[in-house]
Amino acid sequence: MRTALGLAALLVVGATLVSGSSPADSVRHRYLLDSNELRTVSRYGTVRKVSRQSLGDPNTVRARPHWLALARPLGAGAPPWARRMYRRSLLVLHGLTDRGGAVIAGAREGWAYVWPRDAGAVAIAFAAAGYRGEARRIARFLLRLDLSAAARFHRDGTPVEGRAAQGDAAGWLAAAVRAAELHRAVAPQPWRDRADYQEGDPGDYLANALAANTVNGATSDDGKTLRALFAAPAGTLAREAGDPDSGIDSATAWAVRPFPHPALYSLARRSLLRLAASSGRFGIVPSQSWEGGQDPWTAPTAWTAWSLAALGERRATLTLMAELGRAATANGMLPERVDAETGVPTSTTPLAWSHAFAILALRQLWP
Repeated sequence: MRTALGLAALLVVGATLVSGSSPADSVRHRYLLDSNELRTVSRYGTVRKVSRQSLGDPNTVRARPHWLALARPLGAGAPPWARRMYRRSLLVLHGLTDRGGAVIAGAREGWAYVWPRDAGAVAIAFAAAGYRGEARRIARFLLRLDLSAAARFHRDGTPVEGRAAQGDAAGWLAAAVRAAELHRAVAPQPWRDRADYQEGDPGDYLANALAANTVNGATSDDGKTLRALFAAPAGTLAREAGDPDSGIDSATAWAVRPFPHPALYSLARRSLLRLAASSGRFGIVPSQSWEGGQDPWTAPTAWTAWSLAALGERRATLTLMAELGRAATANGMLPERVDAETGVPTSTTPLAWSHAFAILALRQLWP
């Protein structure tokens, strides 16, 4: 099976790769499972160039049968594929979390940092799977961070330079603290005029607003203020406050899980079903206004599935989970994103965030 999938990952995507100002005549990509690398062969006339790019340390995820035996199992109706994804996702989170509670996004240069939102989602997933000790270690680590200092942190808790604090960190920390049952208050952080999970220009984004408005429990206005800011005429939620043309953001799902705003459920349902209806074979892109290409991202696909399952939209959820399964590598690891036509991994593999949401979606489907 691994050989067959490796051969299936060999593809020609045409004259799309640019070297300087000259497009290649052909580009072939192949995912190398054992080394967790993307091998690219480009041809420029008679010149052939070969490169290999590591997508992460292939030794990060290891078998932990005794540790896995402690997990809260999926419900009796869960099919074999769901159980495999569940177990593999738990092992990925175990491999990317150190004993001090620091969760790196991926075992790869540039991703081996702690993002509060990624780590917060991992803590929630661990708690849901019955690993309260792991969830508490992560939450305690996050509580020691100065969330106003940066978007990313080293494993020792010091800020990583280069990206300013983003608007959702306090919300994810608070969600992690609640999941771990630590009963600790979290200091609110500004959400306006800050970058969100897409890590682009600062703005007033729905994702940040949803997280920030549930820092220490339910919102006082039950989401009515957010509805006024983000509702679009089409009966959906817009990505940016006051801009209905900014399109639907997959982070609309956060209004259902893990930052429930019941006043937004009807708008969230319509928004998420529209996104799900436009998905490809391997999932969805982060938002309708996404300018980063057509390659699907596994974390938005998984968190959309989680919230649609919570809303009772089982058919749409199972479709997204099937797409997520196609995006996984032959050994069950979820890349950050994959080629839209082939499913070949094009970024960090595995990504902690994606596996955390896969666990939560599976537990929502088969509690």
